[in-house]
Amino acid sequence: MSLLVVGLSHRSAPVSVLERAALSVDAQTKLLQDTVAAEPATEAAVLATCNRIELYADVDKFHAGVAELSTLLAQHSGVGLEELTPYLYVHYEDRAVHHLFSVACGLDSMVVGEGQILGQIKDSLARAQELHTAGKLTNDLFQQGLRVGKRAHSETGIDRAGQSLVTFGLEQLAVGGAVEDWARGKKALVIGAGSMSSLAAATLARAGVAEVVVANRTFERAERLAQILTEADDNAVTARAVRMDAVPGELTRADVVVSCTGATGLVLTAQAVAQAVEGRTGRPAVADTGVTAERTAPLPSTVGNDENCPLDLAAVQPGFSLMGEAAVAGMDAATLEQHAAWAAGKTIDRSGRRSPEADAELITALAATAASVGRIPERRRPEPPAERPAPFLFLLDLAMPRDIDAAVHRLAGVRLVDIESLAEASADAPMAADVDQVRRIVSDEVTAFGAAQRAAHITPTVVALRTMAADVVASEIARLDGRLPDLDERQRGEIRQAVHRVVDKLLHAPTVRVKQLAAEPGGAGYADALRTLFDLDPETVASVSRAGDSTDKKDRPA
Repeated sequence: MSLLVVGLSHRSAPVSVLERAALSVDAQTKLLQDTVAAEPATEAAVLATCNRIELYADVDKFHAGVAELSTLLAQHSGVGLEELTPYLYVHYEDRAVHHLFSVACGLDSMVVGEGQILGQIKDSLARAQELHTAGKLTNDLFQQGLRVGKRAHSETGIDRAGQSLVTFGLEQLAVGGAVEDWARGKKALVIGAGSMSSLAAATLARAGVAEVVVANRTFERAERLAQILTEADDNAVTARAVRMDAVPGELTRADVVVSCTGATGLVLTAQAVAQAVEGRTGRPAVADTGVTAERTAPLPSTVGNDENCPLDLAAVQPGFSLMGEAAVAGMDAATLEQHAAWAAGKTIDRSGRRSPEADAELITALAATAASVGRIPERRRPEPPAERPAPFLFLLDLAMPRDIDAAVHRLAGVRLVDIESLAEASADAPMAADVDQVRRIVSDEVTAFGAAQRAAHITPTVVALRTMAADVVASEIARLDGRLPDLDERQRGEIRQAVHRVVDKLLHAPTVRVKQLAAEPGGAGYADALRTLFDLDPETVASVSRAGDSTDKKDRPA
C-alpha cells in the first residue's frame, strides 16, 4: 500500500473555485466514508481549510487511486470533475509525505509560517480516527506531521516570517498601520464562534478594541466565547453574545466586522451592509461610481480614458485588477458584455496574442458575477467621481465560501478584505531567512519517515521468521526429550539454551542487515525475498502485522 494525496489549494485554484468546492463537516464525513469504501483505498483523512481541500489515502494502485479520489472530491464538493481536474494536484509516496510536512510547517500556507494549520491537521486526524477511516499509515503520517510542524516553530524563526490569517487580514484593514493603533477604541462584531472566529475575537481584544460582540447560530457557543474574552487576563475588553437575528442592529453599531461561519450562502448581503451604513450615517448608502478596491494585479499597460469601458478608469487606484471578480461585482448582463468586449482588447501582448492568464481571470470573474443579485447602472461615459471618503466600516471575511457579498466594496465608507484579496496581498509578502532552515528540516524528516515506514514494513516478516525458528527449536527439543528420556532438567536446560543461542546468532546478522537495507529507498523488495527464501506463511506475516496495528491503536493518544 502507498500514500496518495489529491487536492487543490490557493496555489493551484482561483478563490472562486475553492469557494464552490468548500466541504461542510457533513460532506467531509461522507467523503471519508466513501473513500475507504472504494476499492483502491484502505484508509483516508481529509484536510479542509479556508484555502485548501486535500484527500489523503493509502491505496494499492496509483492510477486507479488518482481516478477514484478525484471523482470523489468532485462528487462531494459539487464541482464537476471536468471543471475541477485542471486545478487538482497529486502527490505520491515520499512526495505526499513531503507535502504534508511542508503544510504542517506553514510553508504552503497563504501566509508563510502561520501556525493555525497545526490545529487544523490535528482536527483532521481526530475526525478520521473518530470515523475509523484512519489506519496505521494515516496515523503515523499526521502525528509525525504535527511533530515536524512543532519542531519547525520551536527550532527556527519561521514565526517571524508568518502570522495567522486573522492578523494578516487585520493588517490589511489597517492599511499598513499598526493594528493596535487602528483598533483602539473600536467596536467589533464577530460572526461565528469556531476556531478562526475565536482567534479573531481574541486578537481584536488584545489589540485594544473597546467591545466585542459575538453572534453565532448556536447561542451557547457565542456565550462561551464572550465569557472567555471577558475573563482573559491579557485584555480589558467588554464582550457579550447575541443571536444571529440581532446582527443587523449590531452591524449599525460596529466599526469592525469579522465573519467566518460554515454557512453555504451569504451571511451579509450588500443590501444588509448598505442598510447598516444608512443606519449609522442617517443617509442612504452611496455606491462609488468608480472602482477603488485594492488588488495587487497590475493594470493593463494600455489603460487610459477609454470611453468603451463601463468603469471609471480615472478613479481606479494603482494595483487594482480590472479583470478581477471585484471589478465586475454587481454588473448587469449588458454591462458585463460591454466590459468583456473592452477588456478583450486590452489583454493583447506585443505579439498580437491574448494573454491566457487575463482570459482565465476575466472568464472566472464574469462567470462568478453573472448570477449576482446586485446591479449597477450601465454607464458608457461615467461622470468624474467624488473623492472616496475614508472608510468607517471595516469588514474582514475569512470564510470559504464567502460570508460577505463582494459587491459591498463599492459602498462609500466601507472597506472589505476577503480571502481573495488576502491571497493576492500575500503573494508579495517577504519570506524570512529561516524558511530555508525549515525546508531542510522537512527534507530530513521526510527521509527519516520513509526509512521508518520501510523498516516497519519488513518487521512483521522478521518477526514471522523468528517465530518459525522458535517453533523449529521447540519441535527439536521435544523430539530430543523423547529420544533421551534419562536427561535431567539441568541437562535439558543447557541443551535448550545452547540451541537457542545457535539459532539467535545465525539469525542476528541477516535480520539486522535486512532491516537496514529495507529502510533504504527501493528496499521494499527485501521483505518479499525473505518470505521466499524461508518459505514463510503469508498468513503468519499478515497476522503479525494485524497484531501490530491493534497495539498501535490501543496505545494511540486520545
